[in-house]
Amino acid sequence: MDVLLIRPDPGNERFGLGPFFRVEPLGLEYVAAAIRSQGGARPILVDERCTGSSGSWLRRSRPRIVGLSCMHALEYDRVLDAARRVRRLAPDALIVVGGHAAAAWRAPLETDDVDAICTADGERVMPLLAAALEGGRALGSVPGLRLRTPEGWVDTPGFEGTGDLDSVPLPARDLVASYRSRYYCLLFKPVWLVETARGCPFRCSFCSVWPLHDRSFRERSVGAVVEDLASVGQHVFLVDDLFWNHPDRSLALAAALRARGVRKRWFLAQTRTDLVVRHPELLEAWRPIAQDFDIFFGFESPSDRGLDRLSKDTTLQHTVEAARIARSLGYGVTGNFVVDPDWDEQDFEALWDFVATHRLDRAGYTILTPLPGTQLYRDRAASLREQPWFKFDMHHALWEPRLGPERFFALYAETWRRSILNLGGRKRWRDWAVQVRPTQLLYLTRVLRRTQKMMSPSAYLAEHGAAPAESRQEAIG
Repeated sequence: MDVLLIRPDPGNERFGLGPFFRVEPLGLEYVAAAIRSQGGARPILVDERCTGSSGSWLRRSRPRIVGLSCMHALEYDRVLDAARRVRRLAPDALIVVGGHAAAAWRAPLETDDVDAICTADGERVMPLLAAALEGGRALGSVPGLRLRTPEGWVDTPGFEGTGDLDSVPLPARDLVASYRSRYYCLLFKPVWLVETARGCPFRCSFCSVWPLHDRSFRERSVGAVVEDLASVGQHVFLVDDLFWNHPDRSLALAAALRARGVRKRWFLAQTRTDLVVRHPELLEAWRPIAQDFDIFFGFESPSDRGLDRLSKDTTLQHTVEAARIARSLGYGVTGNFVVDPDWDEQDFEALWDFVATHRLDRAGYTILTPLPGTQLYRDRAASLREQPWFKFDMHHALWEPRLGPERFFALYAETWRRSILNLGGRKRWRDWAVQVRPTQLLYLTRVLRRTQKMMSPSAYLAEHGAAPAESRQEAIG
């Protein structure tokens, strides 16, 4: 029995920071590895961002199950389009949608084009689903699903416990080998993703990770992570929601990697400023493991008041000190600030002053976006009802800014013009070009050209005025 796993093209490269990031579908690779480990079914993985339509695979493999990945809210409509194509080309296939957004807020996917939604870890659910189909058992016996039935959508029983991440083999990266050269992150290409832990115990109001995982935090064993990192290439994005969360385990992992002789050209990891301030020894232990090592911080706000409003549970002093510690140990410091449509001009000026004072010109700026699954989304549900899903990319304002669209986007574009992405600013194209191999110049030029729209107020105004899709009353719930 063939199980066709598809990563639809989410369309996120059309605007915002999307052109800088196209990474491997790690979740589907874990699902494929889990299916293989059980035997009896053959996983096939197609990345439509690299190949276009998966129609030829549907006709060729005649899959019994088609799994569609839905990782972000902006993808809902694209995933439903993909489901309709699958239904037309493979009418007998069971269509299952999984991924972060599908599990965090499944209502938009409850249509006749979808048969089931995966509400738990896909690597736990999909092998059981394949086995149930193969054995002719009722799908209601498979835990972790929301099923479409003649009586409506129903939930199957949940799993007991959160699941051991080590119960699944290393991801089936061989299934994306033909796409590898097309996966990139920032200046680095090709890039590999590695997950060492999953979840986050904190409670940031804009984040949909901790509500989905109920503030749990699960870790892969040191041995499994060492094997994974030893098997991948030189450019690695460590995709943990919170890297270095448990200091003792993080120190043990660094020691094991050094003992194994694992050293990479580049690492990127995401973590919190207060964690770095409390445990600078972690940065000392990890710095030798890569030639270049960038840390992505969630800076979020240039004021303690703003951090409190976002339930960040940290302080501005931690932001300043974390950047100092990281730089002193030779790390690249980047991160993100959240720009609220309710800001006034003084808020923008405070952000500019803070960034300039502390040399944070590598930071990015996203617009506060109520992601499905968060309380922020529930609080603003009525005003979001008419917004199309593609605007949930953190680069669109989903309600009318306090300053009005024209002034707000003028200031937002000015914020980006002060960043290193502005080719008319401090870092010109030639400064970027010397950082990549000659064979990557075309890629770099294409990406930087597309990101220049972020400096243009008129581009944001055109996006802001894009005609909304039909009412999503049913999806809001």
